[in-house]
Formats: sequence, structure tokens, C-alpha cells
Amino acid sequence: MNKKRFAAVSLIVVLFLGAAFVVARTAVFKPADGVKGAKIPPGEYDPAVWGRHYPLEYKSYQRNLAMEPSPAGYGGSMKIQHSIRQPEILTNFKGMAFGKDYAEDRGHPYALTDLKETQRITPKSPGACMTCKTVHLIDIYKEMGWSYAKTPLGDLFPRMKHSIVCGNCHDPATMDLRVANPAFIEAMQRRGVDIKRATREEMRSYVCGQCHVEYYFEPETSIVIFPWDKGLHPEQMYAYYGDIPKGFAGDWLHPDSQVQMLKAQHPDFETWIGGTHGKAGISCVDCHMPYVRESGKKYTSHWVTSPMKHIETSCRPCHSQTPEWLMDNVKTTQNNTWQLQHTAGKTVAKAHEVIGKVRLLPNISRSDLDKARELLRKAQWYWDFVAAESSMGFHNPSQVMNVLGQSIDLAHQAIAAANRAGGRTIDRFMADSMQQIE
Repeated sequence: MNKKRFAAVSLIVVLFLGAAFVVARTAVFKPADGVKGAKIPPGEYDPAVWGRHYPLEYKSYQRNLAMEPSPAGYGGSMKIQHSIRQPEILTNFKGMAFGKDYAEDRGHPYALTDLKETQRITPKSPGACMTCKTVHLIDIYKEMGWSYAKTPLGDLFPRMKHSIVCGNCHDPATMDLRVANPAFIEAMQRRGVDIKRATREEMRSYVCGQCHVEYYFEPETSIVIFPWDKGLHPEQMYAYYGDIPKGFAGDWLHPDSQVQMLKAQHPDFETWIGGTHGKAGISCVDCHMPYVRESGKKYTSHWVTSPMKHIETSCRPCHSQTPEWLMDNVKTTQNNTWQLQHTAGKTVAKAHEVIGKVRLLPNISRSDLDKARELLRKAQWYWDFVAAESSMGFHNPSQVMNVLGQSIDLAHQAIAAANRAGGRTIDRFMADSMQQIE
């Protein structure tokens, strides 16, 4: 056997032995690349109990207790009133609860506490208000059906001990992902989607989408309904509301402009699904609850927070750019969105002011005033659809910019129509409106 042949055979033997060692080592000392399932007793919702079986997930869930600003500058989990940064909110939501109290959400562990402390509800408010604030919705709905929605909230509070916890999203027997909110299940059924047949990847967004959505309460019953029958775009939902579904004409009558207004409720799912990540099949969990490793174990982080707090695990599995580049990209999108959102909000507020003054004048054109009110209703809906959403535009930048641009234009049209109703000239209107918005 010559030297070259001997060397080749030796190399093959070494590689074979090395591979055999790796296989044997893996078989004997196989690292945990997941978690072992544990059956939790039905009705056990204390996250600490679940944490005994899933300590890493529970440890990460506990991080949601920290109240911190967002690293990108918008959102975060500190209980700060939005009206401090956006004083136009006080005008746009005048006459309804959000004009009194519109604080930043603090996250899942605080959902029930914040519900009890907010000035937006009272013990007489409908039980529907707790639908996405507590895991105990599961048992309450199982026992009462939709009748809970009309039950006074104060009567249901004694039955609520835990906020948004493990059981909201996981079946205690199998740990499979599940949807607890009946409103989401019904809305998807009306769209021809059976969530029982959803893939695991789809469920990784559905568990979030069951609550991070737009909704309204059906008059008389307070049943929670998602306005998705015509589609999930804000224009499609506005058309849905225009049909006065189930007799729902609006959330409140604005005291100044006398417009029947709509209040958007965190339409995160609807915004995300039409954006780049949503269309690409990137789930909510992929970015906000990424896979992480600790002590050789791979698990899903249950620290539900901004991806900018863990760019390496949230973004860089797909994106090759540096963390600094990715952060700058997010900040640019959000800063641009904020500028347009703030302008839209202020323009809408001026429209309320102008219409409120014009309607008190004698001999006004009722047709022009009615047109101004409809334009304002739509302008505020478009502004609020973005302002109430959680990503400051990042979930769907192109849609958000388009919607805010339309909001500004519609608000200006509303001001112009109101001025026509009062007999004011276009030159006077342009001069006054520009001064008002500056």
C-alpha cells in the first residue's frame, strides 16, 4: 500500500470514527432542544403553577412586569397618558371615555389591574369590557355564553383573579396553541376560516390576533364583534360600519361637531396581515416572542415586547444587516409615521372646531354641513386606525402612510365644506385653516 493510499484510508477511518462518536454522544447525551409536555389541571390559571413545569418560559414571562420605554421611542410599557404627547386627543375624543383616560398599555400581566383602575369604565360597564383582559373569560363564557357581555362588569370582577396568562393561549392538557376569544372564532368563521384546521404557524399569529384587533359592542347585547365581513383594510371596515351593522351607528356623538364617531381599538392584526411580514408568513410570535436558548435548551421567549429589544433573535435570523442598521430602519419608519399621524390628528381636531362653530351660525347650508360631518367621521377613523395601532406604522408602512395622507386630505375637505356651509369664501378658508393647523 503506497503512502497516498494509506493516508486516504486513514482519513476515511478517522472521519468514520469521528462521525460514530458524534452519533453516539448525541444518542447518550442528547441536548434538550425543546420542552417536555406537562398536563396542567383544567381551570388552573396561576402562571406560577405552570412555571413549575416550564421554568424558562415562566422566567421570560416575568420580564413583562418591567415597565420600560420602547428602544425605538414609541410605545413601551410605561403608564403614560397619550394626550401628553398628543394633546389633539382631548379634542378628538371629547365627550367619550378616551378623552378622560388614554394611557399606554402596560402589558399582559397588568391587563386586569389596568382595567379595574382605568377611568374609562365603571362597575356598571358591560362585562364585554373584560373579554381580552383575563384568562377567566374561558370559564365565564363556557358557563354563561354571550350573556356575560351584558352582565355588569362589577358582578364579574370577583371571578377574575388572573390577567392574560399561559392559559389564554395554551391548552393545559396538550400545550397546543388555542384561541379563547369567541369573537375571533366567529369573525373568522364569517370569513370562511375554520381555526380548528389552522396550522401551527398560523396559530402563532391567531393567538395574538384574537385580541389585538378592532371590535365593537353590539347594541342591546354588548356582544363583541369584529368588523371584518367586508375585509380587514380600514376602508373596508369603514364601509362595513356605514351599513350600521346590528344597529351600531357609532361609539359616541361628538359634542362640538355633532358627528357620530367611531373609536378604533388597537387594529394590530389587521394592519400586520397586509404588510410585508404578514404577507411573507412571518408570525407575530416570530418577532415579538422569538426562539431563544438558555442552558442548552431552545424555547419560545414569553417576554412579549418590541423586537428591538432582542434584534439578534428576532430580526437577524432572516436579516443579514447589522443591528444598528435594522434599528435605524425601524426608527425612520416610525418617525415618519409619527409626523404624519400628529399632523392628521391636529387637522382632525381643527375640523371638529370649525364644524362646531359653523353649525351654530344662522342660515347655513345643511347639505354642506352634512357633507363636512361625513368627511370628518372618515378622516378621524383613518387617523385613529393608525394612532390606536401598536407599531407606529412598522407593521405596514405603505398602508399607514396612505391612510394618514387620506386622513389629512379628508379633514381639510371637511373644513372646506363647513366653511361653505357657513358662506365663507375659499380664500378666507385657506388663510384660516393654515393658521389653525400651524
